[in-house]
Amino acid sequence: MFFRKSPILDDGEIHLKYVSKYKDHEPQGWGMSYIYDVIVNDTNRIVGRCDLRIGETVTLDLAGHIGYTIYVPYRGHHYAAKATKLLFKQAKFFKMKRVIVTCNTDNIASYRSCELAGCKFEKIVTVPRDHVLYWQGDREKAIFTKELD
Repeated sequence: MFFRKSPILDDGEIHLKYVSKYKDHEPQGWGMSYIYDVIVNDTNRIVGRCDLRIGETVTLDLAGHIGYTIYVPYRGHHYAAKATKLLFKQAKFFKMKRVIVTCNTDNIASYRSCELAGCKFEKIVTVPRDHVLYWQGDREKAIFTKELD
């Protein structure tokens, strides 16, 4: 049997180190999530965490296939956008053709990260009151997409 090797997730400045995976067994949940640390190459310092979520569900339509957080002391270096671009490579590895990336409409930094990563703004949607994201405080989501070659 032939196995493809996962791509190297390194852009010369940062790299993503695989941490774990998580499978949500809810049919309309988070799907399979692959979680990575975001590490700066020069210092080998962990500056954040990101994940790639595989699947087509109602939750992923609102939460997106990619999530990220950059720790407060390291913000302002575009690490979220750079990590997102690296996750596009991993998404291609998993044969994804299109990736959804979302953010809260009041999160200007995340909105900008989506733009810098090359995502296309699609629309703003209201989070349904009965959705887990609403319970977490999210009211609106800006939906971006990236078509993968």
